[in-house]
Amino acid sequence: MKLATYKDGSRDGQLVVVSRDLAQAHFATGIATRMQQLLDDWDFVSPQLEDLYATLNGGKARHAFAFDPRLAMAPLPRAYQRAEARWDQGAGAPALAQAASDPALGPTDDALLAAPEADFGAGLAAVTGDLEALCTPARALDGVRLLMLSNAWTLPGLAAADAAAGAGPLLARPATAYAPVALTPDELGEAWRGGRVHLTLATQCNGKPFGRADAAAAMGRHFGELIAQLARTRPLRAGCIVDSGVLAVADADQGYACLAAKRAREALEQGEPRSAWLQPGDGVRIEMKGCDGASLFGAIEQRLAGPAGTGGPGEAG
Repeated sequence: MKLATYKDGSRDGQLVVVSRDLAQAHFATGIATRMQQLLDDWDFVSPQLEDLYATLNGGKARHAFAFDPRLAMAPLPRAYQRAEARWDQGAGAPALAQAASDPALGPTDDALLAAPEADFGAGLAAVTGDLEALCTPARALDGVRLLMLSNAWTLPGLAAADAAAGAGPLLARPATAYAPVALTPDELGEAWRGGRVHLTLATQCNGKPFGRADAAAAMGRHFGELIAQLARTRPLRAGCIVDSGVLAVADADQGYACLAAKRAREALEQGEPRSAWLQPGDGVRIEMKGCDGASLFGAIEQRLAGPAGTGGPGEAG
């Protein structure tokens, strides 16, 4: 099943069901109006939405309309809790850290640049149902309700201030953006196994190919392990988001999922970074396609805007 949230002037938007090919949509009115309603009452609401999804895919939904990702908010516009795997904790394995969960940016929303420069970060995210404390990784995987595609913006110039405060990234991590469509894991078929998505995540920067990450290999720990870690000392409530963090591309020939990784490689090989951080007017595109070549989540297509919403196109070396 594929779902999205349409803008309707409210904080939480309007829940819509989206066809498998992302061409058509149908409001879920009468079943659930908000994504959080579905997550709170999954066992009762999801079968009804699955029926609507089947009708929509069969071309028999009476009030279907063309799906427009420009009208979409993030699938879950605000969450009670969000955690993110990060490699910058000084550990040999990615560590989970609390992250901003409200608001989330929609797939085509401009990202406000509140500092001179910025970086993007392509990744995936899982949305959970209710899970008990001390749940096992296997149980945590059973609790994954939805998967999403993410873009975690970073403001490198503010990272030092966050580090000095000793509270972890806060100002340096503004709102994260999500692709227009969230999907249930079964939509991925055999590509969803072992808590990982075995597909390629492609990124572009200013219209040029930037990276192609093997999403499964790039995750240090699978979603079940990450979610179980978060639940180690407390239960999780429906609607908790756990992000994979920026996918780590091991092979430089595949490109990168963020500028920081590219700059680090340049510093290692050439003595200093050569690629510039992103500035107002720069844009990124992030997308994942299935084995048939069709887009799964729709694309994240964003540009950076200055404080006044202006800025001409730039170049990210």
